[in-house]
Amino acid sequence: MEVRSNPAAGNSFDHRRPPEVPSKQQLPSPHSVDTSAVSQRLQKELMALMMSGGDLGVSAFPDGESIFTWIGTVEGGKGTLYEGLSYKLSLRFPLDYPFKPPQVKFETMCFHPNVDQFGNICLDILQDKWSSAYDCRTILLSIQSLLEEPNLESPLNSYAAALWNDKEDYRRMVHKQYFSGEALES
Repeated sequence: MEVRSNPAAGNSFDHRRPPEVPSKQQLPSPHSVDTSAVSQRLQKELMALMMSGGDLGVSAFPDGESIFTWIGTVEGGKGTLYEGLSYKLSLRFPLDYPFKPPQVKFETMCFHPNVDQFGNICLDILQDKWSSAYDCRTILLSIQSLLEEPNLESPLNSYAAALWNDKEDYRRMVHKQYFSGEALES
């Protein structure tokens, strides 16, 4: 026995038509990407850095045409083991910046407990302590501060961490690495 729908009975199901499937369009994420807003924010950060001048010992500018890739500079602070040294960094801003931190690496060789041989940096604000309130200037100043005050509890370079308390030998290693290899291989 075959069952057929009876439109008069209010059953409007049509066996010849496939059931409607909900659309598979992606719902916008809570932080949907608006690259123009990210570009505007990075432009503002660039202007703020340029207005502050290099008086803080930090600077950064876009590297080429992309506003999402910058080259930064951090000067060693006065009275620190890094005084007189200038470090080049690369900053790569994600499309969902400032909700995610940029990827920041030393491009100049840096002997430091929280920097590995590839230039990767162990700094809480670049990882789990990131806040969208931070900006490029904050990042660069935090890295400058990290040079003077390493986190010895979380070293990427255990030799540098062990040598930290012997300031003269540590200073020698800082200068040896700085002057022996100006740029890191990525």
